[in-house]
Amino acid sequence: MRERRVLVVEDERTIAESVAARLRAEGFAVDIAGDGPSAVERFRSGQPDLVVLDVMLPGFDGLEVCRQIQADRPVPVLMLTARDDETDLLVGLAVGADDYLTKPFSMRELAARVHVLLRRVERASATAAPALRLGDIEINQAERRVRRGGADVHLTPTEFDLLVHLAGRPRAVLPRERLLADVWGWADGSGTRTVDSHVKALRRKLGADLIRTVHGVGYALEVPA
Repeated sequence: MRERRVLVVEDERTIAESVAARLRAEGFAVDIAGDGPSAVERFRSGQPDLVVLDVMLPGFDGLEVCRQIQADRPVPVLMLTARDDETDLLVGLAVGADDYLTKPFSMRELAARVHVLLRRVERASATAAPALRLGDIEINQAERRVRRGGADVHLTPTEFDLLVHLAGRPRAVLPRERLLADVWGWADGSGTRTVDSHVKALRRKLGADLIRTVHGVGYALEVPA
């Protein structure tokens, strides 16, 4: 199996080196960047399989880094934030982060989150089914590409997985906790705002009428006419 590569973007050198050391011990090849511009440059030259990304960076912040790298190609992003700030977390998820950790965090938890994110993408690619059609939306699971009205729609890895999961059960109301378990692999329901942020992103990219909110329960995908 090809060695998987992780880009760690963190301006505090001690934290960056500690994260890199733990991930190398887990079998990953690791690159480090300490500011926004070098992170984008390392991403483009190194083609990592996953990015661990701090929000607060010199040059430009992690949110801008996330926007730029997700515009290049979909890649799982685990975002780090120094505080449990609702705005930071929601904006980070909105610009393409797949998961987040609030500092201070344990290296064991970080490594576990990295493995979960990569396993989910690899499992989805290996078990890809034929293309799905929902009105004018076409979901090509083998290529992990989405088109609406004949035009490509850029989705992050988690946005794609969430769309496929909802599309496999059209009109069925799926609770947030079940979506967290099935799509994110989370055992508890503490990350419901993560689901909400990704649903908002799908609505923004594919149409506000695509996913119906069932208040107090969860979401259902409406098949477009």
